[in-house]
This record gives sequence, C-alpha cells and structure tokens, in this order.
Amino acid sequence: MSTSSRRHLERFAWLSIAAALSTIALKTGAWWITDSVGLLADAAESIVNLVAAVAALVALRVAGRAADDDHHFGHSKAEYFSAAIEGAMIFVAAGFIIWQAIGRLLDPREIDQVGTGLAISVVASVINGAVAYVLIRAGRRHRSITLRADGQHLLTDVWTSVGVVVGVALVVVTGIEVLDPIVALLVGANILWTGWRLVSESGTGLMDAALTPEENADLADTIAGLTTDEVAVHGLRTRVAGHVSFAELHVLVPGAWSVRRAHDVVEDMEAVIAEHHPDLRVTAHIEPREDPRAYDDFGGYEIPIEPLPDGDDPTPEETP
Repeated sequence: MSTSSRRHLERFAWLSIAAALSTIALKTGAWWITDSVGLLADAAESIVNLVAAVAALVALRVAGRAADDDHHFGHSKAEYFSAAIEGAMIFVAAGFIIWQAIGRLLDPREIDQVGTGLAISVVASVINGAVAYVLIRAGRRHRSITLRADGQHLLTDVWTSVGVVVGVALVVVTGIEVLDPIVALLVGANILWTGWRLVSESGTGLMDAALTPEENADLADTIAGLTTDEVAVHGLRTRVAGHVSFAELHVLVPGAWSVRRAHDVVEDMEAVIAEHHPDLRVTAHIEPREDPRAYDDFGGYEIPIEPLPDGDDPTPEETP
C-alpha cells in the first residue's frame, strides 16, 4: 500500500474516532438525564466504538507498512487483529450491558425526562449511521476488513439505538418499567452476535482463506482468456491478507521454448491480470507441457487445459 493510500484510509479511521467521541458525549448525557438502563447500554457500546476506532487506526498504519526483512509479504494481515480486538471489546460491552439489565430487572426504576433523552439518542444515531455508510463503502472499495468491521459495528450501534428508543418509548406509553431492561438484554444479545461474526471473520482471514467463489471464477476467466494453443495454466491457488490478495499459478509452455520467451509470456500475463485485479499479487511457475511431472501438483481452482494441436502433451488424466 502506498503512503498516499494509507493516509487516505487513515482519514476514515479518524472520522470513526470523531464520531465515537461525539456519540459517547451525547449518549452518556441521555443516560444521565433519564437513568434508563437501555440508554446506558447504548452509551456503553459507543465506548467500545471508540476503542475499536483507535485499534482500526493502529491496524491501518501497521498494515500499510512495506515488506521488510522479517515480513516478506508485507503487513496487511494486521487488519485482522483489529477486527479480532473489536470483536473482543464487543463481548465485554455486551457482558456489561447484560449485567446492568439483569440488575434493573430485579430493581425496576422510573425513567425521567424521556423526551430529551430520546432526542439526544436519535441525534447520536444519525451521526453513527452516516459514518457507518461511509466506512462500509470505503471498506468494500479498498478491500479493507478493518474499515468494513468498524462500519458494520457502527451500523449495529444504530440498530441498537433504534431498539432502545422504541423500548424506552414503550415504557412511557405502557407504564411497564420492566420493558427497559428487557430491551437492554436484547441489545446485549445482538451485540454478542456482531462480536462473534467479527471474530469469526478475522480468524478466517488469519487462516489464509481463499478469494470468494465469485472472485476466483472471475480471476479464472481472466486467465483462461490469456491461454493459447501453446500456453496453458493450472494449479491456481489464492489467499486473502487484508486489503491485499495473493495468487499462485503454474504456466505450461512447450519445453523447447527459451527461458526468455517463457518469461516474456508470463510477464505479459501478470500485467493483464494486474490490470483487471489491481490488489492481487501473482506468482507464476513455468513448467514444460511435455513433462508428466508438471501435472503431479495439479490442483487449486480448476482452469481447463487444452491439449497441443499434435496431441502429444500429457493431460492430468494421463498422468500416472
């Protein structure tokens, strides 16, 4: 990732930090005015948002570092640690919310100044919703799990706030005070689910998950369009590391070709692939089509191999 790209992504993290600070102040004020455990739960999640936003900023800075002697493939996987930290913090927030809700279930209390508190909460939700939209869109465009996780968390916070507002309003309308902690319990359960999804996604990334089936198919189509009667490809394997993806493939050429000629073909293929898949780093291995050993490692995402016109090259089915 270039320095300019890294700084561009960091601006989104700073936006998230600013939004978290604003909503903490607003939601804490709403809870202080009303003494609603539902609004307290909402304020607690905003504190988690701040911690997550700071973790995202650090992760983006680390992920943007160039490859070095100890990290030959760069530092892009640092983004997964941010998502894991955010998921863990969500679990902590959910535990706090559920604990507070159970206490209020055992000792219900009247809610004060509901109108003012709910108005403040709505303003905070609008801020979070706008920032969440920006982060999720930027995360998808730049293939950043950090920004997407932060945006999804903020979006969850918005729905949390909607549920809290509805619950507190129901308390006022019905006079049933126990609805306030019940809403808080539902909020806590929803936050737990969000945390689990983030931790699961970060774990999948750290385990070198492949590109999605759709992305693999798109890449295979690009490569298939570069094959000829003499040049074939197999053994395509992919993995995702944050905003960067990696692919390995084997290029089969006639054994009589010179090294220079085979190298030129591979360079041209990599240039076309990079044009269609700019965040993909490709490693190609050249093999002679006539050698049966070239097919011993046949695997990965399948790309059909067409035999040479004379039909004298082996195919995977003919390999012992």
